[in-house]
Amino acid sequence: MSTPTRLPARRAAVAFVFVTVLIDILSFGIIIPVLPHLIEQLGGGGIAKAAMWVGLFGSVFATIQFICSPILGTLSDRYGRRSVILLSNLGIGIDFLFMALVNTVPLLLIGRFFSGAFAASFTTANAYIADITPPHKRAASYGLLGSAFGIGFIVGPALGGFLGHIDTRLPFFAAAALALTNFCYGFFILPESLPPERRARRFDWSHANPFGAVMLLRRYPSVFGLATVVFMSNLAHYVLQSVFVLYADYRYGWGAQKVGYALALTGACNAFVQAWLVRRLVPVLGERRTVRLGLGFGAAGFALMAFAGSGPFFLAAIPLLALWGLAGPSMQALITHRVDPREQGRLQGAISSLSSLAGIFGPALFTQIFAAAIAGHLEWKLPGAPFLLASALLALGVCLVWLVTRRLPLHIAHESGGAAQGKPAAEAG
Repeated sequence: MSTPTRLPARRAAVAFVFVTVLIDILSFGIIIPVLPHLIEQLGGGGIAKAAMWVGLFGSVFATIQFICSPILGTLSDRYGRRSVILLSNLGIGIDFLFMALVNTVPLLLIGRFFSGAFAASFTTANAYIADITPPHKRAASYGLLGSAFGIGFIVGPALGGFLGHIDTRLPFFAAAALALTNFCYGFFILPESLPPERRARRFDWSHANPFGAVMLLRRYPSVFGLATVVFMSNLAHYVLQSVFVLYADYRYGWGAQKVGYALALTGACNAFVQAWLVRRLVPVLGERRTVRLGLGFGAAGFALMAFAGSGPFFLAAIPLLALWGLAGPSMQALITHRVDPREQGRLQGAISSLSSLAGIFGPALFTQIFAAAIAGHLEWKLPGAPFLLASALLALGVCLVWLVTRRLPLHIAHESGGAAQGKPAAEAG
């Protein structure tokens, strides 16, 4: 696997998966600025009614991802990664085209339902990386995928806002074109990463449901502990999606333009950390230390946001918060190293389900805390309370990572190690 003849093919495959994730993030990012406006146009009743529908759309999307991610992950273990990634891209492309053409909110909600069902390329892309990348290089590869998220969320919303200014439905057509182009690109370029001899022998529905997928995590004690941290980290992340705009407007009087600049800065810093900094720090510090360091920076960044008395101090917290991005790729590397290669798809499906579960509860949790913190009947106001909760979640994550990894080696073994050959390392404490 590490021979010179395989190295160019591996690099080409990693490059394709990067492009796949980038295009998918672009296609989803493009519709972010216009989906609420389209809902308002189709539903009538003003902003209040539209807000109710937007909340329902978010919950439906997260719920269906919670259910479908382990199904598609298990399918990729049985039938290969390529077919699932292509199916996902094709389904998303057709679905965006459907949403561009419908004229009622219920039909638009059905389209969002299928978006959640087909949005599995992220899950399967992570499993693909585990298939083709040596264990000691996985953190860098996952960092590259993380940078695709950063780039996509810089360019996607900006492009969507520009196209939406022309026509509200134009971003949906653009998203469909990107996804279908990605399908065609993958159909001709993407090789299969999971050979038949390494695939699961059968498709098992008991493993494909989200609760059965979580049972897989319990078979590996350290993985279960790390997956709990993944859930907590994803839950903390929803504070940005839920109250970032409201908080900036309430505390600093920022309009849409300034918030857009702040989000662009967030995406740019995140892309830098994931694409450049991860692959330089992990070989020096090891995966364990890098995870704890990243979570610690995230906790500090959220705390600074909570107490920032002015806009410049809030902006100063963004680069600090971006260093939180050190944790994700290293966490993925630690987790994938400790699970059998035949179960990588199920593993990623289980992790995606946990992330989706955070998406079901996170927005309501943080918006309710924010509303209570600024309520007029309180004698004191603490608008940064949601960010303090996010900081506490990440600080708790630092402690949990230390507990579950304290007996693991600082650095993941090279490819010659037992786990890299298909045998999960023995679990320790």
